[in-house]
Amino acid sequence: MHLIIKNKFLLAFLAFFLLISSCSYLPDLSKPPIEPNARKRAQQNVIDGKGITIFKKNGNSGGNFSFASSNPMWRATLDILDFMSIASSDYSGGVIITDWYSESNPDEAVKINIRFLSNDIRADGININLYKRTCKGQTCTTRQIKDELIFELKDKILKKAAIYKELDLEEFKRNQPKKVFKDKDER
Repeated sequence: MHLIIKNKFLLAFLAFFLLISSCSYLPDLSKPPIEPNARKRAQQNVIDGKGITIFKKNGNSGGNFSFASSNPMWRATLDILDFMSIASSDYSGGVIITDWYSESNPDEAVKINIRFLSNDIRADGININLYKRTCKGQTCTTRQIKDELIFELKDKILKKAAIYKELDLEEFKRNQPKKVFKDKDER
C-alpha cells in the first residue's frame, strides 16, 4: 500500500516538474527589451543622442543637433540611394522613404520605403518595400512589388555598412592613446 502511495507521489511530482519546466521562459537579459511604442522609442533615441532635436521643450531657441552619422546602416543606405530624392527620413523612428523615381518612362515610377529594425548589420535588421506607380492617361495605379531589386538593395546596403563599420573601427583604433609600459628596471 505504501509503495503505491509513494509511486503516485513520485508520478505526481514528475508531472508537476515537467509542467513547470516546460512553461518556464528565461528572457535574454544580455540585451535591453525593445520598446513597442514608436513615440517612446523615438524620444529615447533623442535622449540617447541618436536623433535630432531642433527646439528645446521649454520653447527656447537653439537646439541640440545630433545626426545619424555614426550608424553605418543609415549612412550606407543614404549612399546607396543617393541617386533618388528622399521624401522623408526619420532616424529616431528608423525610416527612409524616397520620392517617386522614374528614369526614362514618365508613366512608370518606383518608390522605396526602408525601415530599420535594428542598429546591427544584419539581413533581418532592415525591411525594404518597393512600390511601382503606373499611369495611363489621368489614371494611376500603385502596387507593391516583390522583386530581386529588393534583395540587391539589401545586399548592397549590408556590404557598404560592413565596410563603414570596419573603417570606423580602424579610425577608432588609430585615435586611441598608445599604452606605454615601463620596463622592469624603471619601476
